[in-house]
Amino acid sequence: MNGTGGGRFKRIVSAATKIEPHELKATLLSFAFVFILMAAYFILRPVRNAMASDWTDAELSTLWTATFVFSVIAVSVYGGIIPRVKFRWLVPGVYVFFALSFFAFWFGATSVDRPALVDKAFYVWVSVFSLFHVSVFWSFMSDIYSRDQAPRLFAFIAAGSSIGAIVGPAITALSAETLGSENLMLLAAVLLFVPIPIIAILSRLKVTELGNADVKADLSRELQMGRNPFAGFTLFFTNSLLFGIGVFIFLYVSMGTFVYFGLKNLMDTYDESTREQIWALIDLTVNSLAIVTALFVTSRLTTRFGMSKTLALVPSLLVIGFLIIAAAPVLAVVVGLEIARRAGNYAITRPGREMLFTIVNREMRFKAKPVIDIVVYRGGDMIWAWLFTALTTVVGLGMTGVALAGAGLALVWAFVGSRLGRTYDLSRRRDEPEGILQDA
Repeated sequence: MNGTGGGRFKRIVSAATKIEPHELKATLLSFAFVFILMAAYFILRPVRNAMASDWTDAELSTLWTATFVFSVIAVSVYGGIIPRVKFRWLVPGVYVFFALSFFAFWFGATSVDRPALVDKAFYVWVSVFSLFHVSVFWSFMSDIYSRDQAPRLFAFIAAGSSIGAIVGPAITALSAETLGSENLMLLAAVLLFVPIPIIAILSRLKVTELGNADVKADLSRELQMGRNPFAGFTLFFTNSLLFGIGVFIFLYVSMGTFVYFGLKNLMDTYDESTREQIWALIDLTVNSLAIVTALFVTSRLTTRFGMSKTLALVPSLLVIGFLIIAAAPVLAVVVGLEIARRAGNYAITRPGREMLFTIVNREMRFKAKPVIDIVVYRGGDMIWAWLFTALTTVVGLGMTGVALAGAGLALVWAFVGSRLGRTYDLSRRRDEPEGILQDA
């Protein structure tokens, strides 16, 4: 009876999500992995965002500059560590490190009266963590699943991040006043220890049930990766595909920066607790919308229409969204665009761009990918933040002018996404061996 029920369940899952029976266990574990990571982050995110409205555009731009500097340092250190440790310790080590760092913030926040400097340090560190933990996760996923499995499985796995991003802000929204931000830090730190055993199980399943035994377990010995901590930067600037992905990320960041600063300024009249709840409710709405899309739409979109149309879809929709803001620059409309932008990113754009890393070699995934996901992203934050500040404080543009600039950037972003997607589609059709693009 149980066997029949289990077989029926597998058939239903396969029909709904395109997951094959032998992939189900690994996919569900990957789903749980990213769910926990995102729940931990989204517990902290509203706390971080609520602090921003207390600072001017120039102060926030300075903090984003500091985030960029610390991101470069973090990625360089990570790049130097990669070839010196066994792979089975690399990924869990990252999450243990961040868990301990948030324990330290909890201890510091409960030991002092939270001066402004502590809040700003926390803001910067959460911003570094927000990209690092996701980049390492998707590097690990690209190493677990094959190029053929990724288009079918990554969207479902990404739905785990959306559900985690619902649970996290729900906890903050319901308990911000009772628990306080300090205890929310402690909760997030504890959660980051949970994925450690999942990583070990997935490492075994990739060789057994997934049939990806060609993926090696030791980056330093099997692949003889260089020990230069800046190798990821070299790979990024010398490989056309990687550089194109970086441009795609850079343009994506411009969308988020313009909307984020707009929301920050529009909410400056609210108290900190109310801001935390507003940001948490935005997160809840975003990820509720993203779940259905990621589970039932994205994999079909990529397999039926190809990556070219998939990566251009959300940018094209944002062109329309920014034009609407230009006509009606009010809080409700900006909130609506933020929800649409982030939901589309989690459900469509993010899984799509992660699939691009299945057609490059392993060194690129673990050394160049953090450069793109973290340094390029935070560098974009810094550049676009100062540009926004210049447009509003020097040029004197209001939300209408900024929105028109955003519409133009979104149009360029759609073009770059289409070109990258075409490269991926051509690679799959030619059935090129993994890693062939390393000298492109």
